[in-house]
Amino acid sequence: MKMDMRVLPDLDAVSRAAFEELRLVMADAIANRGRFAMALSGGRTPANLYELWAEAERQGVPTAWTCVHLFWGDERYVRKDDALSNYRMTRETLISRVPIPEDHVYPMPGPEDFSTPQGAAEAYEAELRGFFGSEPLAFDLQLLGLGVEGHTASLFPGSPALEEKKRWVMAVEAPAKPSQRLTLTPVVLNQARNTFFLVCGADKREIVAALRSEPASKPSQYPAGRIRPEGRVLWFLDQAAAG
Repeated sequence: MKMDMRVLPDLDAVSRAAFEELRLVMADAIANRGRFAMALSGGRTPANLYELWAEAERQGVPTAWTCVHLFWGDERYVRKDDALSNYRMTRETLISRVPIPEDHVYPMPGPEDFSTPQGAAEAYEAELRGFFGSEPLAFDLQLLGLGVEGHTASLFPGSPALEEKKRWVMAVEAPAKPSQRLTLTPVVLNQARNTFFLVCGADKREIVAALRSEPASKPSQYPAGRIRPEGRVLWFLDQAAAG
C-alpha cells in the first residue's frame, strides 16, 4: 500500500505539521466553496492538534470561524459530558476556546438524545444529508487515527460497517469499552477531499509496517487500509510509529 508519509520526531512535531497543513486546506476550501467542513477524531494526537489551534487563536492567528463546520467521524455512545466522549474532549481543548458559532458544531447524538444507538445513527445521517444537500458528499478534511489492530474511526476488523454501501452512519459494537459506538462508514470516509491519518507511538509500528507491505491491488485486511478516498491522503507519523 502506497502511503504519502510525513515522518516527524515526536507528537508535538506531528501535531504542528498537521495543523499547518490543516490551515492550508481550510483556506483553500473557504476560498473555493465558502466553507470548511471537517470530520474530527478523538484521541491523544488530535487533542494536541486542537490545543494548538486554540492557542493560535489566542495568539492572534485568526480562523474564519463563521465558515467552519465541525463534525465527528465516530463517537462512543455516551453522554456528551462523559469523560470518554470525543465531543467533550474537543469542546475542552478547542470549541470552548474559540469563537465558532454554536450551530456550526455537530456532535453525534448520545443516550440523552436517543434511547438507542441506531436511532442516534439515523439522526446523524439525516443531519449530514441536510448539510450537504445536493452537493457532493465530501468533507474538506477528515482526521483519522490508527489502532494497533488496524481499526480507524470505529471501524474494527470484521465490522459489518466495512461492507456498507448505502448508509452514511452506523451504530456498531466495538471490541473495546464502551462497546456501543457510532461511526461514519466507508461510504462517507472514502469521498473526503483530504484525509490526515495521525499516528504516534511505538505500539503502532507493527501495524504501519503491515499496511505498507500490503499490495494496493487487493482489498486490505485492515479497516484503515480500506479507507482509500478519492482525495489526498497524508499520513503524519512520529519516528516511533514509522520505525
